[in-house]
Amino acid sequence: MNLNSKILGITQVVITSLMMNAQTTDKKLPGDPTLVSSKATIEKLISYDKGNFKYKVEDYFARPKASQFKLSPDGQYLSYKEKDKDSKNHVYVKDLKSGEITKALVEKDDLIRSYGWLDKKRLFYTQDKGGNENIHLYAADIDGKNLKDLTPFEGITLNSVRLIKDTEFVIVSMNKNNKQIFEPYKINFNTGEITQLYENKDVKSPIDDYLFDRQGNLRGYTILENGLTTKLYYKDLQTGKFNLVKSTDWKDTFSVIGFNDNSKNKDEVYLVTNIGSDKSRIVLYDLKKNAIIKEVYSNPTFDVSSIAQAGKSRNYELDYISYNGIKNETIPVSKFYKEIHDKLTSEFGDKQFGIASSDDKNEKLLVVVDSDKLYGKYYEYDTKTKTTKLLFDLMPQLKEEDMAEMRPIEFKSRDGLTIHGYITLPKAATNGEKVPLIVNPHGGPQGIRDDWGFNPETQLFASRGYATLQVNFRISGGYGKEFQTSGYKQIGRKAMDDVEDGVKYAISQGWVDKDKVAIYGGSHGGYATLMGLIKTPDLYSCGVDYVGVSNIFTFFDSFPEYWKPYKEMVKQIWYDLDNPEEAKIAKEVSPVFQIDKIKKPLFVVQGANDPRVNINESDQIVKALRSKGFEVPYMVKYDEGHGFGKEPNRIEFYKSMLGFFAENFNK
Repeated sequence: MNLNSKILGITQVVITSLMMNAQTTDKKLPGDPTLVSSKATIEKLISYDKGNFKYKVEDYFARPKASQFKLSPDGQYLSYKEKDKDSKNHVYVKDLKSGEITKALVEKDDLIRSYGWLDKKRLFYTQDKGGNENIHLYAADIDGKNLKDLTPFEGITLNSVRLIKDTEFVIVSMNKNNKQIFEPYKINFNTGEITQLYENKDVKSPIDDYLFDRQGNLRGYTILENGLTTKLYYKDLQTGKFNLVKSTDWKDTFSVIGFNDNSKNKDEVYLVTNIGSDKSRIVLYDLKKNAIIKEVYSNPTFDVSSIAQAGKSRNYELDYISYNGIKNETIPVSKFYKEIHDKLTSEFGDKQFGIASSDDKNEKLLVVVDSDKLYGKYYEYDTKTKTTKLLFDLMPQLKEEDMAEMRPIEFKSRDGLTIHGYITLPKAATNGEKVPLIVNPHGGPQGIRDDWGFNPETQLFASRGYATLQVNFRISGGYGKEFQTSGYKQIGRKAMDDVEDGVKYAISQGWVDKDKVAIYGGSHGGYATLMGLIKTPDLYSCGVDYVGVSNIFTFFDSFPEYWKPYKEMVKQIWYDLDNPEEAKIAKEVSPVFQIDKIKKPLFVVQGANDPRVNINESDQIVKALRSKGFEVPYMVKYDEGHGFGKEPNRIEFYKSMLGFFAENFNK
């Protein structure tokens, strides 16, 4: 379980000045609170979203009454989150025999980010403080007792957590001794006893990842040398020595997914690689012999990097391979899973489904079913009787027949690249009317992509009659190494060209009113919003910048400590500010230096505790524009980080954004 992206991945109301001043006397707020728009300004913005709409913002963004269902390892209990009247999501455990329900984990001021089963009587959960991403790991019994912070250290974050099955231990990777690098620790989740397993001493060439087997033995590690070369070392089981297996450029993929414990060969692993190919593929690999045993699966168009293995009861056989293509695709492998896949396919048709949870013996499975028009339903599948039973509809208020179609699209960029993406079309557009368009560039930007499925944002926009365009521009992940690297050092330039070409494509199809096009995004998407308003000011009516970068120079300077080992990579992805020519380009594509080109309305939104895109990025652009007499509504939440996780904040944000679009589309 990867609890924290290494690079960019990627997610309380500001009230009266009197309250603001009261807060500052107790604790200095991040950024410049005087820039933040008043409650009255935000309420006025919200008021512009007028109409007799069938669905409200809450219908899409209020969290489900219950969610995140999981079976205990022995199959005796069902856990889930349930929301209370104050929008807190507590974790409950239901005894499936007696029907007795117990509140196990209580969510207080901070969100329970993730949770799961450690063994049949104990749960874990992760939590930070107000979105600061200093993540801690906690454990508690299923009755809520014996609660322990397993990582009780100030200012740390977790990079990974691995459960060692059939023991009382987890292995975590955290930056306890040096905030820039991560080291592995073995923790007893009952007692909290902690043991460091390995030292990571070289800050310039640190260990970047650790390879453990199912028994918790360290079998290998990856060193990031000088920030640009990845070296995989593997332990010889006879000599105990760690030997170099492969040295690769950071742009290449050569990553162990896990050991093939279905084989008698203890050195055999499943591995994802794009060495010798453009697309990432799955291979079986002998780490001792440093050789491919066989190719498992590849796809000519899309990267493939995910597998699912059975547990101990079926000797860890390979169940299926999955990848993100035009839609999510699953390739059944084992006889056991082929039967399940055939049954579920016949039952759910062209909807997507996936296994969310199971007991250790795979007697019961929890299956999540969704589509572009279905938020999601949980089903219980009995592998013995081969029957499904509806467990819970996550969003019953959203009727499929009212939802908009998300249509895959493909077009050529101005320089000849094939670009993929999606457009969500309200019914008016499919009936031949030209509708307003919201362009929604994704975050990241590298290695991230938009995909097909239910998207609450695009469905909310469709409920107001707006189409949404999502372009997987060059530098997006999933389409091969060449496509991703073609966007390096093109952020704000050719990557933006692809977005613009997508808008032109949508207009050419007759879906869009060319005079009513807005741009909105988060993280890199927020940066792209600013650059869109600068680069092609006549293309857009307005823009919404959500936790976006405004100044590449200050963005680099504000990296959290645990990003610093990756700074050389970021220089190759974005721009090398130590190179005068590239620094010049970086200034040209840093929005804060180009504010005179912004002519259309802008709404800026920020989480105050954001460790990735510091609040200073949003403060800068707001202050610079206002100094030129350009009014910018500015929303800041002081209990949020890189994106809003708390329900009241999310709802207010989307209401405000709808009002902002309505105001500017109707001018």
